[in-house]
Amino acid sequence: MPLGERVNSHSVPMTPTISSQPSYATDKQRLATGHAVHLLRGGNDFFPALIRAFDAARHEIWLETYLFADDTSGRAVAEALIRAVQRGVKVRLLIDGWGARLYLPATLEHELTAAGIDVLLYRPEVENQPFRFRRLRRLHRKLCHIDGKVAFIGGINIIDDMNTPGQTPPRIDFAVRVEGPILAAIVRTMRRVRTLVELSQLHHVALEEDSLAAVVADAGDVRAKLLVRDNLNHRHAIERAYLTALGHAKHEAIIACAYFFPGLRFQRALIAAARRGVKVTLLLQERVEYKLMHHAVRTLYERFLNAGIEIQEYHRSFLHAKVAVIDGLYATVGSSNIDPYSFLMAREANVVVDDPEFAGQLRAALLELIADGARPVLAAQWQRRTLTTRLLSALAYGTIRLIMAVTGADPEKGWFPMSREAREALEQNAPLPPKP
Repeated sequence: MPLGERVNSHSVPMTPTISSQPSYATDKQRLATGHAVHLLRGGNDFFPALIRAFDAARHEIWLETYLFADDTSGRAVAEALIRAVQRGVKVRLLIDGWGARLYLPATLEHELTAAGIDVLLYRPEVENQPFRFRRLRRLHRKLCHIDGKVAFIGGINIIDDMNTPGQTPPRIDFAVRVEGPILAAIVRTMRRVRTLVELSQLHHVALEEDSLAAVVADAGDVRAKLLVRDNLNHRHAIERAYLTALGHAKHEAIIACAYFFPGLRFQRALIAAARRGVKVTLLLQERVEYKLMHHAVRTLYERFLNAGIEIQEYHRSFLHAKVAVIDGLYATVGSSNIDPYSFLMAREANVVVDDPEFAGQLRAALLELIADGARPVLAAQWQRRTLTTRLLSALAYGTIRLIMAVTGADPEKGWFPMSREAREALEQNAPLPPKP
């Protein structure tokens, strides 16, 4: 199925033989055809494609991100946005308030605003009380559309891949460039969220007539759909899509997730798939970023290993991906981790794609990561853990469940204690290491 010119290309190993193509979505999640979808692997693919789209913009740019860092990639994006404004393009930028506190210096925010970019912070109040549930309701999604014609969706923030405080670079993540009918949903959700922020902050409201309608004409023949998670009408949309896909999997399910702490329903879906004979592979990060989460997740390993699920821990650098491939046909790329924060509290956005070529590219990229930088967790070795290690994991697991019962938890925003190295690097605003 031709998709036109690809931004990147990877050799694609043979995918599992499929006798008939199953449906991986419920009626409510039905995917529409007519899309051109391009996989973007890391910042090396993402930022050039994003900046090219900005430089081609004629009317408007809408950008949502959790982080906007003042580093090499962040500066390149900022300069492209400023160039667009100077051409008369209206630029609306929405950044999460907590993410801005961590990475957006006042000097860069002022520079963007002074250039004419309409900068807003999502929930700029950052409460210090850890037991206030609402402090975890952050804008974690990464969305962008240009002129209502082309959009970007994924897990990549506006931050350089080499900017990984306390972790080994580069950051491993994915995004998607898409054109087609999905733009209607993207334009609608971005306009809705920004309007809510504008109203809450008594900011000038961008009226619907002030922005372009989405271009929804067919741009290809790929089936795709946008999934968003919010705290109103779409609380479980992304989780439900995962569960449905796992329930229909016939041969293989590969899930790569940076912050992985699934609930019981998700655990059962993984185990049920494995027991049906599906080869289930979890690609998780080995490196310690949040110690409590690191130990708690390992409480689940024994159950998964006993069910025949393969666990691969990525150690070569900083895994930040949130993607999955089912049967070499169905794929999802987005901002949502598989944890309570993403599934229950944050605003998230994923794209689901039903296309063997796209899924094959993503599958090949994941297999490459496994082959080049992951270590398998072997059941026999896992059984030989010391009693101290087992007790530590059980204590961490119980602590997180208690926290969730009280407030909810956020493995990405600082409630769970970071490793000492990561905390010190962030506090010192460590400079970027030189690129190899």
